[in-house]
Amino acid sequence: MKRIVSVISVIVIILSLFVSCKPEKQKFAESFIEYFDTVSTVTGYEAAALDFDKNSTEVEALLKEYHELYDIYNSYSGINNVRTVNEMAGIAPVKVDKKIIDLIEYAKEMYALTKSKTDVTFGSVLKIWHEYRELGNNYPSEASLPDDGELKSAAVHTGFDKIVIDRENSTVFITDSKASIDVGAVAKGYATEQIAKYLEGKGVTGYALNIGGNIRVIGDKPDGSKWTAAVTNPDTSAENAYLMNINLENKAFVTSGSYVRFYTVDGKRYHHIIDPETLYPKNEFASVSILSSDSGVADCLSTALFCMSYERGKALIENINGAEAVWVKPDGEILYSSGFEKCIIEE
Repeated sequence: MKRIVSVISVIVIILSLFVSCKPEKQKFAESFIEYFDTVSTVTGYEAAALDFDKNSTEVEALLKEYHELYDIYNSYSGINNVRTVNEMAGIAPVKVDKKIIDLIEYAKEMYALTKSKTDVTFGSVLKIWHEYRELGNNYPSEASLPDDGELKSAAVHTGFDKIVIDRENSTVFITDSKASIDVGAVAKGYATEQIAKYLEGKGVTGYALNIGGNIRVIGDKPDGSKWTAAVTNPDTSAENAYLMNINLENKAFVTSGSYVRFYTVDGKRYHHIIDPETLYPKNEFASVSILSSDSGVADCLSTALFCMSYERGKALIENINGAEAVWVKPDGEILYSSGFEKCIIEE
């Protein structure tokens, strides 16, 4: 009996030593600047740098692929992307990667979810604003606003009825030669979510993706603590750069704001978030941030709620399971959906 007890004791000691010698996970991070015209950062906890490097390399490869496919401004050798589809509008269907068809069909779902406020078919109008904004930023003395008639004429060439998808042959055809697709309000969040799901499918945990401010976390940190994010103060002249910190638990966090991309005409700022109803920038809020389990949904909702009244936006968000929102008005007033405040970290 003493011999058996002694053997068991030795086994327990060996197992204890094995557990105690198991390497602790360390924090690693890597950033990329080439994709979606923004800075992307992968942060993760791994026991070995090689494990992190492998996952980070895969994330970069996927970012590159999604960026090139969803780009509306640039062409890439051997790739038919969204720009290609736009260039062939009214001419012929374009054979595309399945990921483009998936994005367009997803965008159509988001169009319905957001009550038409997030609309990738609005490219003809957004293109006009983009050109005026670029001119105004490059040549401030020549900054001006688009003509109402020009915007209304462009708005005629919008709508999902002008997009024909043939999934069997993997083609997309824009039937109206003056119509175009702009995936700016959808693509980054959608791509982030697809990459996160890929990592989750591999069993990866303890990671956070920050794709140009589109944050998506995958599991808790190794010590069980939650990832956190900060709500940026849209008043860039204020002393405090952030308004609050929030807990993230397998959530995505996305912000749309008027303080990032804009130009100035006669002393007034005109930002890049265009309301499909008025064809002009909406100015009721300085920023809208969304918490959701899905980065694509969060991206679309942040744009949509920015273009809605608080009452209408709150009614929408309250009917979407697991989604919360915080609105910041130009005067600094902060408004919340019913469950957002419980996510705030008390100082």
